[in-house]
Amino acid sequence: MSSENKVILTVACTGAWPQKSDTPYIPLTPREEADEIVRCHETGASIAHIHVRDDENRASMDFDKFSETVRLVRERCDIVINLTTSGGLGLSDDVRMKPFQLLRPEMASFDAGTMNWAHSTVFENSPRFLEKLAVSMNECQVKPEFEIFDGGMIYNVLYYNKKGLIQPRPHFQFVLGAPGGMTAEVKNLMFLLDTCKQHYGDSFTWSALGIGRGHLPIMFAALALGGNIRVGMEDNIFYRKGELAQSNTWFVERVKRVAAEMDKTIATPDETRAILGLARQQPISA
Repeated sequence: MSSENKVILTVACTGAWPQKSDTPYIPLTPREEADEIVRCHETGASIAHIHVRDDENRASMDFDKFSETVRLVRERCDIVINLTTSGGLGLSDDVRMKPFQLLRPEMASFDAGTMNWAHSTVFENSPRFLEKLAVSMNECQVKPEFEIFDGGMIYNVLYYNKKGLIQPRPHFQFVLGAPGGMTAEVKNLMFLLDTCKQHYGDSFTWSALGIGRGHLPIMFAALALGGNIRVGMEDNIFYRKGELAQSNTWFVERVKRVAAEMDKTIATPDETRAILGLARQQPISA
């Protein structure tokens, strides 16, 4: 399938940090998040990137919360499922990998390096963990989404590619604007994209997001450059300066309108599976 006029639109409804005190519209429970994901699917989103929270609404990798959220989504729509492997800090490798190993989503996040996070702590993705992650994703037939916060992370992916641990045609998510990573500037997006092209030619796919006020510049630039988009309250709770988005569907609708002005359409979940080479699977019993 040609992807020239198709835009894969990922929605990240919840994330790890926003609380009801930041915005009353953030979905936090499995039911709230599943309902929001279904609404975004109905609005046109292609992929749901899923985080969960514990009973105190803190960042979590609680398997039961993931299982409930995924079940509630799969019962009602066919949106592509992408599970995080980074729903908290200081967690064991097994805890981070269990959701995708047992729930078998089409995709899961692969944060491609360690970084100082928000100038306050270390977001650790050790070489040991990344190699285990690559091996396990291959075994589970779950496609990694390589989360790239700065340029060196592309070379980490290239290292595992040379070791034969990464399948052809990798998918990169350029995450710009995280404190401790590259700023959400178009010149940085261009640098990351050019670096990938230098090493992969045209044999990769990519998406981009800007955190907070970097949301719109990166969205417009990615669409202009032929890329795909991620939106949602994980990355930005404001629709515009001073105005909270009242639903993640607001972001989905905006991308649809802008894409249409560029003679592009949002890829359906099945078109997304064809473009990215994804396989539907059944969950494994815990």
